[in-house]
Amino acid sequence: METQVLKGRVALVTGGTTGIGFGSAKRLIEAGAIVYITGRRQQVLDEAVAKLGPSAHGIQADAASKSDAQRVADTIKAAHGQLDILFANAGGGHATPLADLTEEQIDSELSINVKGVVLTVQSLLGVLKDGASVILNASITADMGLPGFAVYAATKAAVRSLARSWTTDLKDRKIRVNTISPGVVPTEGYSHEQKMTQQQVDDYVARVASEIPVGRVGTVEDIGDALVFLASDASSFITGIDLIVDGGQTRVYAGKN
Repeated sequence: METQVLKGRVALVTGGTTGIGFGSAKRLIEAGAIVYITGRRQQVLDEAVAKLGPSAHGIQADAASKSDAQRVADTIKAAHGQLDILFANAGGGHATPLADLTEEQIDSELSINVKGVVLTVQSLLGVLKDGASVILNASITADMGLPGFAVYAATKAAVRSLARSWTTDLKDRKIRVNTISPGVVPTEGYSHEQKMTQQQVDDYVARVASEIPVGRVGTVEDIGDALVFLASDASSFITGIDLIVDGGQTRVYAGKN
């Protein structure tokens, strides 16, 4: 893939301060894009922008807030007039047994993972360029039936459904809508959201890697590369799909020797 396939294009990554969002923003910049990232914590946002360099811009915003989403849209429109690439990445959740789920956790995960995605895309409709690429961050958990992840997985299944519907909603504007479903990609969320120690993360990675056909877990760069592909003209005949980036984990049985 050419290194500057997105040169001059304007992109937005919600939840771009850490993890997959930050790694994806970095890849978009390397591909030539001007990238806006959002985050709820101003200090963390400022630190991320500084690391990303002069092609990055930060906007403090909560993805689940309609007014914040509209402010993001207004800021980008005022600066550039239009948006070429949207990665609705902001989201989160953690494993909780069914019996222990609280109403607060259910509301929180539905709010950021589903409501936040809807508000983000809706608010940016007037800024998205005809022919733009919209990518939503889903998850392989929507396929796997993992214990404790029922609500999170359901929200990610909803994201996939939204993408399919928006593919037809926006086809007259030639806006392509796809999802990326990352596999096991260790990020800061493992310690912050899952409350795992570094040893627990290391043990988990070692165990899971043996079950993945490519023999390793994923990296934020892997997801960023997939994002650049879906954002570029190389995927101009691709819309309405879920691109599973998991090393084959959910589609091929790796087996054990």
